[in-house]
Formats: sequence, structure tokens, C-alpha cells
Amino acid sequence: MIRAENKTGIHLVGKSFPGFAPMGPYLVTADEIPDPQHLKLWLRVNGETRQDSNLGYMIFKIRDMIAYWSQMGLNPGDVLTTGTPRGVAAGRKPDQTPWWLKPGDLVEAEVENIGRLKNRIVGE
Repeated sequence: MIRAENKTGIHLVGKSFPGFAPMGPYLVTADEIPDPQHLKLWLRVNGETRQDSNLGYMIFKIRDMIAYWSQMGLNPGDVLTTGTPRGVAAGRKPDQTPWWLKPGDLVEAEVENIGRLKNRIVGE
């Protein structure tokens, strides 16, 4: 099944559902991270590394996204979401089904020099 947002390659819908864009547990200011474009990030599910990458591989650079969205107006507290490195379930070949998150899975997202966020997946 092809989702409409896959046609453009811009995946915003998936970031707008409750619980689908967890943030925290840390907040850092620009002076604490001199060059965010070179931070490493990891994502693990039940201890298995699914994503291991560096922000330097981003298609749209952080500074460019801030400049673009600033034209429309940004306010303190606004959050800009970005893409994600390869390793997500969608698009896995030959079968993505085993990779989808399910109740009980422990998801750990970590960003170098910032911290780790842990969430347990629960049913609806």
C-alpha cells in the first residue's frame, strides 16, 4: 500500500499523531552544542540497534530549516521536526511487518552529548 505522503517523500502526518513525536528528557541551548550538524544518533528497539547515524547526512541542514521556517515566523518554544536515518520499518525489504513496533517494545532514542529517551510501546 502506498501512502499519499510517500509520493512527495515528505512525511509530516506520522509526526502529528499523539505519542508519535516524543521529546526529552533533555533540553539544550545553542551554546551547549556548537555544531549540531555533527551529532551522532541511535535508535534501539528492545536493545537491537535499528538506526546508527550522524546528523551530517541530513538532506536538509538544520541551519537551512531554521532559515526557511523563520520566513513564516518562529516563536520561542516552536519545534521543528526533521527526517530520520534509514532503519525504520517502512520500506524494509522484503517484508516490513516484523519491524513494526508492537505493545511491550522498548524504544530508546539517543543523541550524542544530549541524552537518551526511553519509551515503552503500549496498546491503544
